[in-house]
Amino acid sequence: MALVLLIDDDRELCAMLSDYLGRHGFQVTVEHHGETGLQRAQSGRFAIVLLDVMLPGMDGFEVLRRLRTTSQVSVLLLTARGEDVDRIVGLEIGADDYLPKPFNPRELLARMRAILRRNNAAETMPDGARHVHRLSVEGLDLDTGSRSARYNGLDLGLTDIEFSLLEALMMAPGQVLTREHLVESVLGRSFNPFDRSLDMHVSRLRRKLDDVAKVGDRIKTIRSVGYQLAVASTANASGSDLPDHEVASSER
Repeated sequence: MALVLLIDDDRELCAMLSDYLGRHGFQVTVEHHGETGLQRAQSGRFAIVLLDVMLPGMDGFEVLRRLRTTSQVSVLLLTARGEDVDRIVGLEIGADDYLPKPFNPRELLARMRAILRRNNAAETMPDGARHVHRLSVEGLDLDTGSRSARYNGLDLGLTDIEFSLLEALMMAPGQVLTREHLVESVLGRSFNPFDRSLDMHVSRLRRKLDDVAKVGDRIKTIRSVGYQLAVASTANASGSDLPDHEVASSER
C-alpha cells in the first residue's frame, strides 16, 4: 500500500480524498499546516506528497522550496483554478506535476498513478529479476537501477521527472523527440498543446546541467517540434545562436 502525504487546510476535502484514495489502495496521512507538513514530508516515508499552495503559516511554495533542499520525493501541487503563475512557479521550484482546484478525484488518481509508475526505479521482469540499464553519452551517465544521473562523475540531483526526461533524450542522442512523445512517455498523459509543464521540466533540467557542469545547452529546442540531446555531430551542425537554445526545424 503506497503511503501518501496530503498537506491541505481544507478539512472536508482531506476527509473526502482520504476515503477515496483509501478505497484505491493508498494510505493517506493528512497535515493541515505548512510547517508540520514539511516535517512529515522530510521523513522519507511517503511515496508521494499532495501539496496545496494556499496553507496557513508557511505556503506550499515555501514548503516545496525547503523540501527540495533535502528530498526528491515526488510532489503533486494543488493550485487555484486559473492561476497559471502558481503552476509555473510550482514547476520551477520542483513540483512533479500540478492539478488545478476544483478537480475530479479520478483525475488526481490518474496523475498520482502516472507519477508512481515513473518512480519504480527498476522494472521487474517476469522471473522477478530486476532490469537495470546504464546509459552514457559524452560525459552524461545514467543508471536506472540507482536512479542516478551524473556528468563526469558529478551528481546532477535530478527529480524523478527530470531523470525520466534525460533518460528519454539519452536513449536517442542527436534525434529530435516530439513534445507529444515526451509528454506521453515522461509525464504519462495525453498531449495538450496549451500545457507547458514539459517545457518547465526541460528548463529545470537545463538549469541543473548548467549549475553542475555548464552543459545546459546540450538540450536543444527544435522550434515547433520538440527537443534534442545534442551530441558532437548535431551540436556542430545545429549552432546555438537562437535564444533559449532553439534551432530551426529541418522538417518545415
